[in-house]
Amino acid sequence: MADIFDVIADGTRRDILQLLLDRSSAGERGTSVSYIVQQLAVSQPTVSKHLKVLREAQLVSVREEGQHRYYSLSSAPLDEIDDWLIPFLDDATDGEPAGTSTLPDSAAHAADTLGRAAASAKHALENALKKLPGR
Repeated sequence: MADIFDVIADGTRRDILQLLLDRSSAGERGTSVSYIVQQLAVSQPTVSKHLKVLREAQLVSVREEGQHRYYSLSSAPLDEIDDWLIPFLDDATDGEPAGTSTLPDSAAHAADTLGRAAASAKHALENALKKLPGR
């Protein structure tokens, strides 16, 4: 299996993961290859190549219905990235290493969820801005 960092280093693969996350958050049970091609304005062979890499890294799962394939995000492998990054992050309140916060568990979980949502929104906005004419 490829190193998870190598897999997510590619911008197109990150765009696919973001699209699948957005669709999952919207209640979709899977996303077709043709929808991904349309949304990202990338060729079908390119999308298929990247989906294969993501599938091999277990970052996406596929459901087949007839001749159609529907992809969904499998975020569990991203825990490896979280585990690696956490020691590098400082607690915003007192400069102590991450994980030493005195917040109650429920507040720490809420802060973590909010931080992830903010990072996701920032990534989506940056991608949308890149697609604007003249940029």
